[in-house]
Amino acid sequence: MYRIYCVEDDENIRELIVYALRSSGFEAVGFEDGNEFSNALSVSTPDLILLDIMLPGEDGLQILERIRKNPKTKDIPIIIISAKTSEFDKVKGLDLGADDYITKPFGVMELISRVRALFRRTASLTPSTTDISYKDIVLDYEKRIVKVNGEPVRLTYKEFELLYYLLNNQGIVLTRNSIMNHVWGYDFEGESRTVDVHIRSLRQKLGKSGRIIKTVRNVGYKVGEDT
Repeated sequence: MYRIYCVEDDENIRELIVYALRSSGFEAVGFEDGNEFSNALSVSTPDLILLDIMLPGEDGLQILERIRKNPKTKDIPIIIISAKTSEFDKVKGLDLGADDYITKPFGVMELISRVRALFRRTASLTPSTTDISYKDIVLDYEKRIVKVNGEPVRLTYKEFELLYYLLNNQGIVLTRNSIMNHVWGYDFEGESRTVDVHIRSLRQKLGKSGRIIKTVRNVGYKVGEDT
């Protein structure tokens, strides 16, 4: 049975989520703030975290960053549930490492559906290899390290996932939709320019080696030699 932690300061919403999850066959525990949640996380690791952004004390984005920086918790799937609905807020949350973003108010059936979809998706995304390279770029998926000419390069969570997806599909033209679906999750209703912005940032951080990422006009991107 999957165990899910829900961090939500609104008692009514928290109790509704926990009840819905338990009724759907999941083990669910609710927490009203980051302190309660952190104490529980240090004792037992859940299979999924539902995380509100606007929390008393440490906010949800700070908690998200801390989880992703901890080797013991960095791979836990996380869904943000927030009243913030702008594209900027969604991109920020997803870029910090959230796997999905649900806006309030939401339907209980939608929540359960997306929880199940995330479990299916994360189960299918386990990398077959932890090391992958192309020319001067070396990526270690398990350690989440990228080096160019032997020098480490700092990437955001999504930039790292984007680079891995490109390197793992060398020579294949990847459409913007396929990149969005794989890196951001198909439930993210963002626009394709999100991909373009991250590609531009990734190229800049990789320096001269960023030229390995080729633009395929009106389609998407690929890593590999021009044909």
